[in-house]
Amino acid sequence: METIAMPKRPIVIIHGYSDKGESFRGWRDLLVNRLGYDPGQVHICSYRSLTNEISIKDIAEGFDRALRLQTSLKEGQAFDAIVHSTGMLVIRAWLTQYGAAQSPLRNLIALAPATFGSPLAHKGRSFIGSVFKGDKNLLSPDFMEAGDEVLFGLELGSRFTWDLAHRDLFGDDPFYGPTKRTPYVFVFCGTKSYGGIRKLINEPGTDGTVRWAGTPLNSRKFILDLTERRREANAPRAKTEPFRNVDIDFIPIEGKDHGSIVKDPGDLLIDLVEKALAVDSAASFEQYMKDARKRTKTALEGLTPYQQFIIRAVDERGDAIPDWNLQFFVGDLHKQRWKEFAVDVHVFARDKSLRCFHVKLDDLGDLKTGTFMLKVIATTGTDFVSYYGTGSEMLNVAPGTPGKRWDAQIMLQNQIDADTTLFHPFTTTLIEIVLNREPMPLDYTLPNEVTRWLVD
Repeated sequence: METIAMPKRPIVIIHGYSDKGESFRGWRDLLVNRLGYDPGQVHICSYRSLTNEISIKDIAEGFDRALRLQTSLKEGQAFDAIVHSTGMLVIRAWLTQYGAAQSPLRNLIALAPATFGSPLAHKGRSFIGSVFKGDKNLLSPDFMEAGDEVLFGLELGSRFTWDLAHRDLFGDDPFYGPTKRTPYVFVFCGTKSYGGIRKLINEPGTDGTVRWAGTPLNSRKFILDLTERRREANAPRAKTEPFRNVDIDFIPIEGKDHGSIVKDPGDLLIDLVEKALAVDSAASFEQYMKDARKRTKTALEGLTPYQQFIIRAVDERGDAIPDWNLQFFVGDLHKQRWKEFAVDVHVFARDKSLRCFHVKLDDLGDLKTGTFMLKVIATTGTDFVSYYGTGSEMLNVAPGTPGKRWDAQIMLQNQIDADTTLFHPFTTTLIEIVLNREPMPLDYTLPNEVTRWLVD
């Protein structure tokens, strides 16, 4: 009996920052000529990313309107999507705002997605960034603009990506699998950085633009609560937040960088994309991932394992702690021998309570037997109020310094709970550190420096 091919769903394509829809004409031709799509069912979205006042949320809302008014899709009609780089943030922002109930998006192909931003974003806001990436149309009102709002959303450790992850990764309902109510997501990223003059911007652990650890949707979040309320409740200091989605690792595509994964995808990626678009159940998704890992095993083993941490410090009221620092050590708890290991750290410009740390896991030694220490330093900038946390190795509110400074050491094991480890290669881990903010002195039996009774 002849097998009748099922009609393919319409497919939507979303490009990345500073790009245009025209860059995906090659993919449209590939979908039509090689994969058998109807030309009228392939929709390439093009959006403004170089206008300083336009945000990723604006683009997501514009995408929703364009989806309803400028395509052949009917209200609620199922479709697939291919996104590149910033396009991942656009589709995630759209999903959290418009697709929370039952999304019409079925299968999502993410090519080198900026799931947790890019180390190049803060550089793009500079004058040099405007020269290289800014709008070059002399007649445009956006001439030489580089898209400040989009770049702030793309910045490492941005409040936008922090909040977005809390909606679609750590919310009450799953957004990605395991049922047909949510899209099946497939993340691909190149293993190679840029060559030629562009290699000057390369950073380790990236495809030239996005970090391997910052592409997948396999994150975990810990709350490190050092407040008095946690001690009074006799609860563990480290708490794992629920993760209700399917773990989605990234699939490495050997020899591709951030640009060539779109311009020259190659037979392997094309075949993987074609098979991904055919996944229609939890079982077929699981089988697909097993097969994809097997086919790309050599590429993955050739990569240096990195992990990314996005850490936010807040007080017991939920207010941001802007002036803090963190150091990482690995060592022997019994011998009290500690070695600081290097991390690449970036402070988010608009909210300094957020930091992004890039860690080379090979520097940590044996993750199963090692003890890890975090050294936390926080200051309010005034002598009248201080931050502090309980349950740490050291409490130091130094007198006579410009602003009381709390300095503590916190011991952690890699195994946070039965199911979760602190360190895991090629993922982004979120940590929220919660401290008390109190008037000085910290001795509750003494009058404080902020509020006193008037005495006649």
